[in-house]
Amino acid sequence: MNKKVIIIGASSGIGAEIAKELLVSGDIVTIVARREKELKKIAEEFNKGLKKKSVFTIRHDVTEFGRAQTLFDRAVKEMGGLDEIYYASGILEKIEPDEFNTEKDIRTLNINALGAFAWLNPAAAYFQKKQKGKIIGISSIAGDRGRVGNPSYNTSKAALNTYLESLRNRLSRYGIQVLTVKPGFIDTEMTKGMKGMFWVISAKDAARIIIRATDNGQENIYVPARWAIVGLIIKCIPSFIFKKLTI
Repeated sequence: MNKKVIIIGASSGIGAEIAKELLVSGDIVTIVARREKELKKIAEEFNKGLKKKSVFTIRHDVTEFGRAQTLFDRAVKEMGGLDEIYYASGILEKIEPDEFNTEKDIRTLNINALGAFAWLNPAAAYFQKKQKGKIIGISSIAGDRGRVGNPSYNTSKAALNTYLESLRNRLSRYGIQVLTVKPGFIDTEMTKGMKGMFWVISAKDAARIIIRATDNGQENIYVPARWAIVGLIIKCIPSFIFKKLTI
């Protein structure tokens, strides 16, 4: 039976590649993002020649929190149900080492964390009532510690990690899977021009890893898996040493 899936942040990067992989598999997908033009490209590609839509599109800025419930309900109604939801929206502002910019910080927190709350809360309530479903949040290894480079980005991903863990602890008793995804460096628009990247993989490869982990019922993954070693080392560094580092 084909799955019915919502993907928030599906106009590019990992979100778009997850959508394409699921559509190739025959699933029915609602893709959500600000950039309507990019959504339509995906929809036109996969709806072409079909009598019944496989792709539904919703243009939405995730910082418009008050619209999320209505749009969630619309997506579920159009698809005739829901089995999985992915939150892949994210922003990485350029922050200089000596810059403290509250406007950028608020924008980062709104998109990376609060937008997830606005969309995943309705999904959690829906799945709890059904007593089945899957919630997948695309976070980052950057949320494992408070690094010097980009305080609000680190904080937003740490908040998302904790929120997803809380949902998991609430919903696991109902048989609902909540997966936290922590990518390392992925070749996307977000990382374009970033210096010092290593172990870089494509968004398509990342999408395939994430879908496989979802299908296997996993709860926490690093993408690719070798980043788990880096994450473990970073978590174990004492604070008096970590604050002297520039990572």
